[in-house]
This record gives sequence, C-alpha cells and structure tokens, in this order.
Amino acid sequence: MRSGTKKGNKWLKITGIILLALVIAVGVYAFTVYKSFKNAVTTMHQPIERKSELRQQPVEIKQKQPFSVLMLGVDERPDDKGRSDTIIVLTVNPNNNSVKMLSIPRDTRTEIVGKGTVDKINHAYAFGGVPMSMDTVEKFLNIPIDYYMKINMDGFKDIVDAIGGVTVKNDLDFTQDGFHFPVGNVTLNGEKALSYTRMRYEDPNGDFGRQARQRKIIQAVIDEGTNLSSLTKFSSIFGALGNNIKTNLTFDQIVEIQKNYRDAGKNIKQMEIKETGTMIDNIYYGIVSPEEKQRIQTDLRAQMEVNK
Repeated sequence: MRSGTKKGNKWLKITGIILLALVIAVGVYAFTVYKSFKNAVTTMHQPIERKSELRQQPVEIKQKQPFSVLMLGVDERPDDKGRSDTIIVLTVNPNNNSVKMLSIPRDTRTEIVGKGTVDKINHAYAFGGVPMSMDTVEKFLNIPIDYYMKINMDGFKDIVDAIGGVTVKNDLDFTQDGFHFPVGNVTLNGEKALSYTRMRYEDPNGDFGRQARQRKIIQAVIDEGTNLSSLTKFSSIFGALGNNIKTNLTFDQIVEIQKNYRDAGKNIKQMEIKETGTMIDNIYYGIVSPEEKQRIQTDLRAQMEVNK
C-alpha cells in the first residue's frame, strides 16, 4: 500500500481481528453483556441483496461449513462514497481450525464485475458499493464471498482506546507524527498505536518492519480484548465496534460462529499477494501474474473446501 493512503486505513486488520476475536474467543454469558453485544450487532447489521455465483446454497454456519468474510476499509466523507482503500479476505475453516487472512493491495488490476471494465480493485466500491466489491473479489479469488464487514477507518483508534490501550515490545527507536517510540515495552493509546503502525521510511526493513509492528498491535489487542478483565469495558468496546462497522452477519449467526468456530480463531495465518508495479497510461497498477493468482486461488479454495 502506498504512503498516500490515509492513516486510518492501517487499522482494518486490527479492527477486523478484534471483532473476530471477540466473536470467536469470548462467550457472552452475563445478561448485561449479552444485551450490550446484541444492541451493537443490531446497529452494525446492514443486509444486502446479492447472490454468490459460486454458492448454490447459502453457507450454513450451524453445520460448521467453512465461510469467508470480505473486510472493506472505507474512508467515508460527506457526499462521497469513497473507495475501499484496504481490502482483506478472511476464510474461516472449523475443520482444520484455522483462519487465513489475505490482504489485497488496493491498486491490484482486475476485472470490475458488473462494470465491464478492468481497473484497480478498490474502484469496485466506488462504482457499485459493497455488492460490486464482493462480486469483484469473488471473481478475482475464485472462491465464494459469503459475508462482508465495512469499516469506517476514521474511528479505528477508538477501538484501542476502548480496551484501555495496549503494550508492545518495540525493537526500533524512532519518532513518528511527533511521538517518540523508544526500544523496550511501550504503552500506546489509540492515536499513538496508529502512528506506531504507520512508520516505514526509518525502518531498515521497510514494509516488512511496518507489517511486523502491525502484527504486534493486532496480537496485543487480541490479548487485551479477550482478557477477562476487559469484560468490565464491554460497553465501550461494543459501542466502538457498533459505531464503526456494518455487516450482513446477523446476531444469531455471530452467536453460532462463537459456538462452532471458536478454535479456528486461535490460529490466524496471514497471506500476501506478490505483485509487480506497472504504469499503464500514466496510472500505477499492481499486476498479479497468472501463476501467482493460481497459487492464491488454490490455497484459498482448499481452505474453503471448494469442490470437496
């Protein structure tokens, strides 16, 4: 992802994993917690009219079938639908107890399904919203896309603040956005955590170093968010999620996921797409080779147990 991406876009992985961790790893037993969680999901719920071309019948979570979730990080502005500058696909399989998380670079050049053009994949949202994004990603990956989560990027730091901040072990002394991050354990609120994950140019490992810091934040948020002590903060956590996420998952489906897919949430594997940056008509695109696309598709189809 290029440095011009707005700072909120770095939070999609964190927010998506927090939600998944809360859904899969934390039961909602006390009535007050249950009620607060249900209210948050009701606020988040936004159904769409769409039929997957690769699903003859809708996925059955009660039967513990593998399913997928498309996460879209959207920078929403007044009178502007915006673009999904961050795109992540989660494939959840309760049979091998794993979740695979694939990041799709926003500049990836592909067919925009329903538009009849070849363009950057993040333009699908600008052209046709969530349904066109789901159709386009489904065609690109050749796996059914069952659910979506649309996340308002500007509110992501509220999630970290809601759990009371996080502490990570920092391996590189640097300054970003006016914040100094010394070597050793550092405690971060939402704004500082955002800056911590943004830095790239001072890191000798470039993007790899930034991704490592993102993983540290993700792991710290999961550890804190699923800690029993965080139950005392459930109202603010659920409120932050409800204010910043829309999804077609229902409350009952989320409860079934918590029951049937809990172990899968403990084993999250990250995947990356290798691309070649190319200028076409003075526009930058990320080109995925046929071999790389086949590799990704084969891996995800196995994870989804397609054609079994």
